[in-house]
Amino acid sequence: MEFVHFSDVHIGVENFSRTNPDTGLPSRLMDFLSTLDEVIDYCIDNNIDMAVFAGDAYKNRNPSQTHQREFAKRIQRLSTAGIPIVLVEGNHDTPSVTGRATALDIFKTLKVSNVILGNKAETHIVETKSGPIQVVTIPWARRSHLLTRNETKGLSLEGINEIIQEKLSLIISELASQLDNSIPAILTSHVTISGAKTSSEQSMMLGRDYVLLNSSVSLPIFDYVALGHIHKRQTINENNPPVNYCGSLERIDFGEENDEKGFYSIEIDESAATNNRLRKVEFKKVNARKLLTIKVDLDSESSEPTTQVLNEISKHNLQDVIVRLIILMPSSYEGKLIDSQIRDALKPAHYLAGISVSIKGTERVRLGSEYNPNTRPIDALKMYLKIKNVPDKHSQLLIETASSIIENSANKKNAENL
Repeated sequence: MEFVHFSDVHIGVENFSRTNPDTGLPSRLMDFLSTLDEVIDYCIDNNIDMAVFAGDAYKNRNPSQTHQREFAKRIQRLSTAGIPIVLVEGNHDTPSVTGRATALDIFKTLKVSNVILGNKAETHIVETKSGPIQVVTIPWARRSHLLTRNETKGLSLEGINEIIQEKLSLIISELASQLDNSIPAILTSHVTISGAKTSSEQSMMLGRDYVLLNSSVSLPIFDYVALGHIHKRQTINENNPPVNYCGSLERIDFGEENDEKGFYSIEIDESAATNNRLRKVEFKKVNARKLLTIKVDLDSESSEPTTQVLNEISKHNLQDVIVRLIILMPSSYEGKLIDSQIRDALKPAHYLAGISVSIKGTERVRLGSEYNPNTRPIDALKMYLKIKNVPDKHSQLLIETASSIIENSANKKNAENL
């Protein structure tokens, strides 16, 4: 039996896009759909038994009609090919208000054949051409589904998360205890596991996460654990069962510049005993758009700073690449770089994400020994204003405004998580 594990498609992320003149669609939309097509093509071409999608089909909870149409086209291809697909709901698929439909509910409403919606914690018996397999789905957990108002009253966000972690761990344990040892079983979830590493510059996580321990999911009854939510591909547990994040299919920002993108193909022997079914776990790369950072450190002895920058650019193949240029130079070169020549050299790139110029030796304001990583943002602002000798009247206004923004942001996050 072979199944595919993929996740975090995030249709709708359109940063670094240019408009396709033929379709009018953003080029990055086509990038994200193209890598998803690679997954679908692999499933159909190899006649796999099942596909498992571990959450986050879209960028946000209210995808446009175009985004929904394009995702549905690809799911329909699997359905038509007779390949069951399990869709687990992620945080970007789930509305913040209880009662509203999720971005994936439409597949269940329309009763699309071969589509199994993982919108709650439960076990599904999926019939494949190689026999049945048990799939335990743990979607992104909304606090309002797990906790009552009385349970959360007076608790900090950390305290609420601790209760969620305990309840989810118990739910997974109970579902695992009810599984049939004679049938293959996997767990798939959209969740953060302790020790997982992120790589994005700007996290796409909405609000602060609850975090499960590896021991909560790596139970011996499972033959494989398919995770979503973290964009960086990684193995959390190498022993049986393997616990893997497959990562996102496309690079979101330059924090993921060096990340491999793709999906997992897993083979198990359905006739073998528990803990001995796994035969192969293989990562399949997709042709994700390349992001490239070119860094140029100009020395003070260079007589032609622009030429030095152009020489560094010429070392790279920019075709179909999203590129950003970072230049570090001494203050004596200010005004000497020829911007038009540098931009002309970068024109072969698919998209120029920006040119950043920093001056060496620029004096920076230090907050001093009073500052530490645990300093509250508002306290750091007060230190900064004091060091910069901002008049008291102006400081007070800035502090009041900042306090209001921080409070409103915290209230909004708490409301989204309830």
